[in-house]
Amino acid sequence: MQGLLGKKIGMTQVFNERGHSLPVTVLEVGPCVVVQLKTRNTDGYDAVQIGFDDAKESRITKSAMGRFKKAGVTVPKRFLKEFNLEDGDAFKQGDSISVSIFDGVSHVDITGITKGRGFTGVVKRHRMAGGPKTHGSGSHRRVGSIGQCSYPARVAKGQRMPGHYGHVTVTQQNLKLVGIKGEDNVLLVRGAVPGPDGGLVVVRKSIKKSAVSVKACSQGKT
Repeated sequence: MQGLLGKKIGMTQVFNERGHSLPVTVLEVGPCVVVQLKTRNTDGYDAVQIGFDDAKESRITKSAMGRFKKAGVTVPKRFLKEFNLEDGDAFKQGDSISVSIFDGVSHVDITGITKGRGFTGVVKRHRMAGGPKTHGSGSHRRVGSIGQCSYPARVAKGQRMPGHYGHVTVTQQNLKLVGIKGEDNVLLVRGAVPGPDGGLVVVRKSIKKSAVSVKACSQGKT
């Protein structure tokens, strides 16, 4: 199994064996329930669809509720996502997958939706310096000139301008997995994770780091 769904709880700090303080993000990951199995014979590929976070039945469509009941899932889930299967994986509908799949994993890739900032100017959105602050300038935080000469007489594509900022999908790669608390379904990941507290995240095993023990990772042996 490549990954699981979860939500961001917040940030705190932990201390390693050397007494160093490590900033970590606390993630509640799983348990996720298997809603559907995709097979090469019926769908052309092997994958598993999992659900996370309980939802009220009144907010689920009848067709979706029928899928949950067919899979033996008594409590419907808010979020669904597919993951490719790994060699040796054997799941069936209704199975519960816990955070234990990350045992022995040193780094993870986490995908989340960043905080939405609304409509912002170029100083905040693109970190432009702005205009002069004194001497009667009327252009403190404006974008400045965006036009061109008589040729090509248009605004170039990709011109940095004010607009919607944030609320985009971002993947943070190679975050070090500091600890696992299986009884609480919690992962401790070193560093920041995109999105607000309580936001949905997708946690996958890193594709760029080799799998080593979490203990060795926390001791800086990777």
